Amino acid sequence: MPVNRGWGLEDLLAACRRFPLPLRQRMTFEYVLLDQVNDSEEDALRLARLLRGIRAKVNLIPFNDWDGAGFTRPPLSRILAFQTRLLERGITATIRWSKGEDIGAACGQLAESRHTVPVPA
Repeated sequence: MPVNRGWGLEDLLAACRRFPLPLRQRMTFEYVLLDQVNDSEEDALRLARLLRGIRAKVNLIPFNDWDGAGFTRPPLSRILAFQTRLLERGITATIRWSKGEDIGAACGQLAESRHTVPVPA
């Protein structure tokens, strides 16, 4: 994201650590899982280390495939293994399952859909 040119990840996480959260609240982080890009167990451990010292909750979002995306959704076994690694390290991690994926209407899919409609002569 362009904002990262001025504010690095370490700066952001340091600010998150300093933020005065009420006792029972957690910061929510969203993490899009991309097959063979950021979905390995090592990636999960790295994320857990980055979030150390932050009362965090992570929403894991498996990528919604669409033609021409260049990325794919990880297999279910890798999604669940990623979640398990976070949970083992005390980080609340939920998986956001998409609705509408079966008809190409999940988040991110409609923006790339192009249909041609015949124009009457």
